[in-house]
Amino acid sequence: MTCLEICAGAGGQSYGLEQAGFEHLAAVEIDPDACETLRLNRPHWTVLENDVRDIDGSDYAGVTLLAGGVPCPPFSIAGKQLGADDERDLFPEALRLVEEAQPEAVMLENVRGLSTAKFASYREAVQERLTELGYESDWQVLNASEYGVPQLRPRFILVAMKPDAFVYFEWPRPHHAPPTVGEKLRDLMAEHGWPGASAWAKRANGIGPTLVGGSRKHGGPDLGPTRARAGWLQLGVDGRGLADAAPGADESVNHIPKLTVRMAAVIQGFPATWKFSGRKTASYRQVGNAFPPPVAEAVGSSIATAIRAARSASSGERLRSVG
Repeated sequence: MTCLEICAGAGGQSYGLEQAGFEHLAAVEIDPDACETLRLNRPHWTVLENDVRDIDGSDYAGVTLLAGGVPCPPFSIAGKQLGADDERDLFPEALRLVEEAQPEAVMLENVRGLSTAKFASYREAVQERLTELGYESDWQVLNASEYGVPQLRPRFILVAMKPDAFVYFEWPRPHHAPPTVGEKLRDLMAEHGWPGASAWAKRANGIGPTLVGGSRKHGGPDLGPTRARAGWLQLGVDGRGLADAAPGADESVNHIPKLTVRMAAVIQGFPATWKFSGRKTASYRQVGNAFPPPVAEAVGSSIATAIRAARSASSGERLRSVG
């Protein structure tokens, strides 16, 4: 099963879909640092450093899945919520690519703000267009913490499929309780010999607030607004900035550590081996704006299951017809 991914970012959705069994024909991303991150981790992929508006979907006709994390500022409660009037709204471009490529399935994710009543007519228009193009579709809010991610991170996801496959599609069921921040980060906190790592991990016995990466114009290397930083402090994390490295052996056991970019990435659901290109702020922006890989894997696996079921049914019909 193949995939064309737009607005791929640093590869959160990419990695999750790869784990679900999809092979990337191309990953499209306009940010140079994020493109380099993709190349660092998947040098054999075709990474297109380009605007989605310049991509011709007919070049990928017949691809199994068109996926992407289209920009969220048009719908974010932290922004002006301009929706279709925001120049960053790329849903129309995604729909154009659906029309041109005619994939078997579509998966687009965004912030929870898109699920609010304010954007009801917008959602309806998107689904009406998908119906015209021959797809059945559904929206769903999924919380990353229900899929093994130690973070409060709701995402609003659209899945569309051809009717013969959509009849088999089911949203993924929540997994067991997520690991705590301490459980995920203890070894990284201890890697330079900090004697307080184990005690810190016991204190950090919950899940973290949503990581916020910010945009090129706004946001810096910290863990978000005041309330988010307060939530991190309750877990024993100084959210006012990011550290270059884990605490050392000479650090006090009572030290309140900051996260490194690598630690933030693990909290987001990336494997600890995932590399990020760019300086600290640019790297953290990629992490904070990513779609958690475990959520992408869960939805991608459900899509893959439905597609396989449809293909199997179609193959059975052909065999019966021949027989």
